[in-house]
Amino acid sequence: MSSALTDLFPYPIVQAPMAGGVSVPRLAAAVSEAGGLGFLAAGYKTADGMYQEIKHLRGLTGRPFGVNLFLPQPETADAAAVEVYAHQLAGEAAWYETELGDPDNGRDDGYDTKLAVLLDNPVPVVSFHFGVPSREVVDSLHRVGTFALVSATTADEARAVEQSGADAVIAQGAEAGGHQGTHRDNPETGGAGTGLLSLVAQVREAVSLPIVAAGGIMRGAQIAAVLAAGASAAQLGTAFLATPESGAHDLHKQALTNPLFVRTELTRAFSGRPARALVNRFLREHGPYAPAAYPEVHHLTSPVRKAAAKTGDAQGMALWAGQGHRMARDLPAGDLVEVLAAELASAGGTLARYTTGGGTR
Repeated sequence: MSSALTDLFPYPIVQAPMAGGVSVPRLAAAVSEAGGLGFLAAGYKTADGMYQEIKHLRGLTGRPFGVNLFLPQPETADAAAVEVYAHQLAGEAAWYETELGDPDNGRDDGYDTKLAVLLDNPVPVVSFHFGVPSREVVDSLHRVGTFALVSATTADEARAVEQSGADAVIAQGAEAGGHQGTHRDNPETGGAGTGLLSLVAQVREAVSLPIVAAGGIMRGAQIAAVLAAGASAAQLGTAFLATPESGAHDLHKQALTNPLFVRTELTRAFSGRPARALVNRFLREHGPYAPAAYPEVHHLTSPVRKAAAKTGDAQGMALWAGQGHRMARDLPAGDLVEVLAAELASAGGTLARYTTGGGTR
């Protein structure tokens, strides 16, 4: 990774931007202060909400951090299929004494407005999910001194990231919790994906960009493994979801190690896009029938998920989690960064080249 980007965070540890209120300023600040790269998630927020969180974060740390944006989604959903799914969810809404959301409640997530805010008030790093920003957007970020990172789930997607002029590719393996960052949601693939180590190897052979590896990483030894495979840093989400600084609901944090939730699955049940979550009642009952319709299904189920959380029912919540969720540790975020760095050093002694400002590739 270029020394300019590596110098932003002494340890090759990136905290994943988890939308839905998880990646709050206090979490990003704790990670950055400890030597990793903290991230805010702008997804599902207004542009002003994002700006206020950036101001809050800057009041907590002077260290570099990142902000994640969702790319606008094409109109590919079958309206009839969404309507059928709404009928299937009517019982859920009645049970939680709420109404289903409006499936047509916007599909661009305020992308242009958020981008304008980030160009007027630059941050060190911006990452993109669900697609590739245009070369014009990447160039505009570079002009204000911002590094651009983009998620990819295949080697072909990584090539598209490289063509955009981005500074690094986030290679997201199928093990990752939450939404898969596929550039286009193809229902024919059934949510299948490539495991992280295989993906890192494929991406390394496909592009010359630095790689940030993401998916199921919970220990320093796993960070060492992806660095050995060719990555320059590792991105961890579920590992930080369990920390006290995380904005995740307490039920969500507890579910990561609760023996009632034994496995994860990729599902469209909650949002209409493949996303990895702990298997609960909602996922089992509705996952097989959920249409490929994002963000329509996300908007539809949002009030139900919020009502389930309010009533303390984890069986109706979207419990996003990676495959390594049972290895979650109840540690403060800053302590977790230090523990991961120590484990990395112990696993391969490879930490020194990051703490001296150097990098790979």
